[in-house]
Amino acid sequence: MGGSSADQEYVEYVTARQLALRRLAYVLSGDSHRADDLVQQTITTLYVRWSKIRQAGNLDRYVRSMLVNAFIDERRLAWSKVRLFAEPPHIPDRTAPGQNEVEDRSVLRAALAQVPRRQQAVLVLRFIYDLPVAEVADTLGVTVGTVKSQTSHGLNALRRLLGERSVAVLTEER
Repeated sequence: MGGSSADQEYVEYVTARQLALRRLAYVLSGDSHRADDLVQQTITTLYVRWSKIRQAGNLDRYVRSMLVNAFIDERRLAWSKVRLFAEPPHIPDRTAPGQNEVEDRSVLRAALAQVPRRQQAVLVLRFIYDLPVAEVADTLGVTVGTVKSQTSHGLNALRRLLGERSVAVLTEER
């Protein structure tokens, strides 16, 4: 990498941000093993480019962009087309009273998994991470208009999967 000072900076940065990166990767992927893979891929790429990237104005935003883009791009890889099950997971009926928060998160995670990845990323960054439209656009390297249209398309897809009430809860609580 160049020097022990740069190596130490990298180790300190990754150590301080690792849990936040894993949390984002898990929310995006919905799978702890996939989340670990995404974080590993991101911090490996970060290590290789550390001498240039460490000078970035907003390092956290840059690394978050790397992770989100890795998540979006993984669909292009041949192994991502391998399916263990013939159908996506069943989404339970949301009309039953008294469902707890854990079940709600599971239902939302299953529905998000059925939305295209760029839309998933936009919805997670906008509503779970509560980032402004401009920051999401910067993170994904797209225009503000693209973020707005992807948000609209993603919410419409979730409405079809979950029903209007469930999507309203997601967007109003944030």
